[in-house]
Amino acid sequence: MTTTELRLWTVDEYHRMMEAEILTTEDRVELIEGQIIQMSPQQPPHAATTQRTFNYLNHLLVGIAFLRMQLPITLYPNSEPEPDIAVVRINPREYIDGHPTADDIFLLIEVADRTLNSDRTSKARIYAQAKIPEYWIVDVNVRQIYVLREPGEETYQQETIVGEDAKLSPLAFPEIEVEVSQMFL
Repeated sequence: MTTTELRLWTVDEYHRMMEAEILTTEDRVELIEGQIIQMSPQQPPHAATTQRTFNYLNHLLVGIAFLRMQLPITLYPNSEPEPDIAVVRINPREYIDGHPTADDIFLLIEVADRTLNSDRTSKARIYAQAKIPEYWIVDVNVRQIYVLREPGEETYQQETIVGEDAKLSPLAFPEIEVEVSQMFL
């Protein structure tokens, strides 16, 4: 039996594929741990919760941080995911020279309706390995948030689940109080 190895891609190779138009915006893919992965289509609850969460947090963090919705972040050497929401450092050029990298990121948020397992495993792994200090998974189905903190070698060392009646503060902005209920419709 012949064994074949999986060919993994780097961020730089992924970008060259886009420049050569091997990959286009119509492909709806992201680079995860060297693999080019098809992104899931969005159901209305996912889309509405993403929009509502973005609007709410954008209002709370105006002038403090920049929010990006479903845009790439670059995690060298081999991941370029498109989290539902990235809370990043304010950049006067709005990241025209490159996507935010781990050093720019305060908080990442994924909204899960059908992707909870991959958000809690592969996404948590790549975000922890990149040393993203905080990662939230907004579970649309049970109206709760997984709050992951303390990135370790393989995943986050701390996971707390909060319900929609809770309030929480991002690590980077302890003075900001987020009412979880405001993130759900």
